[in-house]
Amino acid sequence: MLLLCDIGNTNIVISLHDGNAFRETFRIYSDEKKTSDEYMVILETLLRESGVGRESISSAILSSVVPNLTRSIEKIIFRLFSITPLVVSKEIETGLVRESIPDELGSDLLCNLAYAHHLYPERTVMTVDFGTALTFSTVNKKGEVLGVAIAPGLLTAVNSLFSNTAQLPQVELKVPSSVLGRNSMDSVRSGIMIGYAGLVKEIVRRTESELKEEIVVLATGGLSKVISPLIDLFEFVDGFHTLRGLELIASLNH
Repeated sequence: MLLLCDIGNTNIVISLHDGNAFRETFRIYSDEKKTSDEYMVILETLLRESGVGRESISSAILSSVVPNLTRSIEKIIFRLFSITPLVVSKEIETGLVRESIPDELGSDLLCNLAYAHHLYPERTVMTVDFGTALTFSTVNKKGEVLGVAIAPGLLTAVNSLFSNTAQLPQVELKVPSSVLGRNSMDSVRSGIMIGYAGLVKEIVRRTESELKEEIVVLATGGLSKVISPLIDLFEFVDGFHTLRGLELIASLNH
């Protein structure tokens, strides 16, 4: 079984793939203050409670945008399974044109682009990832990475409002019934949800205008399904898109 680990700024997502499907998926809060031992206990407990034995893990792949956690999780995987995980970088096979991959491109976005190109090898594809940051990553039919746009994520924007204003409450994000909020919660929902829907549409519009072609747009990330009813551009929404990219890259480097 393949262990996939995606270390993000907010969560560490760990999933187990049996060759056909994702068997189990766990989310752990990303905390650079935790020790390797603490993370190992957490992972051991999650695996034990899911009924997965250590011996069933035969390979592992790791994507990380938090350098301080990368080595720590690598060590844990080796200690638990005696496996050195493959670490995603532009230096390994991704199915993309290596020379086109920017040095600063996050490994999560690399996974997104790899799987997007795998799905639509004859089209230009953009993956919109609603995570801690809202990212727009685009790849053409040649497998060349065209570029990325980055904005604060929806929750990042809400938390910033909550932290820096005295009278605005913490808000659960959902589609508002009206753009005209009549209380603080609905007003924030209107500004964030409808505002971000407009942001997404404008980035896509400008990308298509610059490239002079219609592109395929995919969505992933924690809030993608929440906001997708406001955006009619997505070919589909898949919360597992980044993990599928990880699994693809693992297979290409087997």
